[in-house]
Amino acid sequence: MNDNSALYAFNKFGDTVLRTAFAMTGSYTEAEDITQEVFLNLHARPQDFESDEHMKAWLLRSAINRCKNLRKSARMIKNSPLDESLENTLSCEFTPRDNEIREMIARLPEKYSSVIFLYYFEEYNVREIAKLIGKNENTVSSLLQRGRKKLKTELEKEGYIYET
Repeated sequence: MNDNSALYAFNKFGDTVLRTAFAMTGSYTEAEDITQEVFLNLHARPQDFESDEHMKAWLLRSAINRCKNLRKSARMIKNSPLDESLENTLSCEFTPRDNEIREMIARLPEKYSSVIFLYYFEEYNVREIAKLIGKNENTVSSLLQRGRKKLKTELEKEGYIYET
């Protein structure tokens, strides 16, 4: 990798990393910070990737790990990211309903929110998610199933009608 690799990665996958971090944190400013950290880390410690998909997987795993660390930190516990104005939306522009559902996904335990986000928003299949997060495919399937069930319960509490 050369000096332009981090820039290439940012241009190609910056929005994806930002969307992932935003979906997992519920905070646009935290998502920006995490995205910046991911690409600065790549610039500081260049990696050799087999393909663009491998690069994307590495970037997403790095962002997910940072989101996990943020959730555990005192800073996240003290701050309520959901009261933040969503005027600074991402280039994908979530609809108001998408934002509500995304916030509910973000409130799920991380083990569920990350697989749900990767499956539905980033359109990875179970095998790819398993490889990305380092878990067995059956474990990922179980996490998706349990996460969907928890999300369904939360959606029903909020008055959403669950469509099968």
